[in-house]
Amino acid sequence: MAKKQKGTRESTPSEDNGGNTVRDYDEQMEKLVIELAHLQAWVKKAGARIVIIFEGRDAAGKGGIIKRITERVSPRVFRVVALPAPSDREKTQMYMQRYIAALPAGGEVVIFDRSWYNRAGVDRVMGFCSEKKARRFLELAPRFEAAIVESGTILLKYFLTVSEDEQERRFRRRIDDPVRQWKLSPMDVVSYQKWWEYSRAYDDMLRMTDSEHAPWWIVPSDDKKRARINCISHILQSIPYERIKFEPPELGKRQKRPSDYIEDTGLRRTVPDVA
Repeated sequence: MAKKQKGTRESTPSEDNGGNTVRDYDEQMEKLVIELAHLQAWVKKAGARIVIIFEGRDAAGKGGIIKRITERVSPRVFRVVALPAPSDREKTQMYMQRYIAALPAGGEVVIFDRSWYNRAGVDRVMGFCSEKKARRFLELAPRFEAAIVESGTILLKYFLTVSEDEQERRFRRRIDDPVRQWKLSPMDVVSYQKWWEYSRAYDDMLRMTDSEHAPWWIVPSDDKKRARINCISHILQSIPYERIKFEPPELGKRQKRPSDYIEDTGLRRTVPDVA
């Protein structure tokens, strides 16, 4: 297994993190990205199956962590699942059915950007399911996850927390910034208004679905950079991967241009050079 990354801290102001950041963030993140590449090679060779669940408050930074995990690895190995609202057909299925279809095959890492825990959060608070169904889900989820783990799949669950003040700051920044406005959905607005209803729902969820085989790991996320480093480091420390020796291919010699090759001089549309 790879060595643990050791982080150091400082209090240099940061635009994204309200004054608390991590020293040498880029340097630490580069080391983690390299380890993620080693993890990827091991997953492919070992045929491992890994599920990583990200849940948490709206605007807590789930997307940012997922982006940093996946931006320099293969989407054929690291697959992000962010299911939309269920279709009319899916509403008639067993609740877990569409999530089961998204679980990994050998050699895959599936990252759930929200997951079956929608039932314990937004579905419950917004009345998209009955209270009886929500309670039944909380009772059954640990058994479902036990079956996943017993099949040999590695399951990691992360819940990102953010303070009321920091969440509001991030929401207001999304409102004011055209580049971020797409991130603010009507559900986000309701989650802001129903902070304490969500608090009760999440308290129930964490208490009833934390288990020895699939524990919840809390990620404090008022400082986004620190949250990213801490969470990715924990993922790497939680998976018993090994570094796979890279065998560089022999490129050999490029073939010579054939004497009878004539370059096509037909129409070619080249993008304008505006750089």
